[in-house]
Amino acid sequence: MRLAPKKTCQLIIDTQNHYLGALKGNQGNLLKTVQANFVPEVSYTEISKGHGRLEKRVISLSTTLDNIKPWPGLKTLVRVESERQFKYGGHLRRETETRYYIASFLESAESFAQRIRGYWGVENKVHHVRDVTQGEDASRIRMHQLPQIFAVARNFAINLYRSNEFSNMAQAERLCKFGLDTLKAIFRMK
Repeated sequence: MRLAPKKTCQLIIDTQNHYLGALKGNQGNLLKTVQANFVPEVSYTEISKGHGRLEKRVISLSTTLDNIKPWPGLKTLVRVESERQFKYGGHLRRETETRYYIASFLESAESFAQRIRGYWGVENKVHHVRDVTQGEDASRIRMHQLPQIFAVARNFAINLYRSNEFSNMAQAERLCKFGLDTLKAIFRMK
């Protein structure tokens, strides 16, 4: 059974925990209401440079929930405005994006920035690797327990690669496909 996001938030609150969740199109009414009524009270700006791009993020918080429809445990609205500059085809390009989050707790804008960046670290480190390197989204395996079994196998492979100090998972996959000796070394077999 699939739980609706509102029910999931209520369950989290009922178990005396907290949530920080991204608002997306599937919560269209809440997203539109937050966009229309967001009043920034405090902001934090961070700038990062890496992978050939410069990124500026402004994280703004609002605890004014007057015109927001009731939502279980909601205490903070978060807006992240990102601006990225990078070169593409020899030309400087600029992209902007605004994302919204809801949270059941109060914290500083800097702390929310760290939490959100931490989430993307997990996304890039695990889910992106499983999708791009191991082709998980393209997998046609759909029957019975096979999707879960293959997910465990993919995670096992990623953990093996990392425990053998591979930082590039695609390179690790290629080396392991290359020969039995490499696989034996990774599994510490003679």
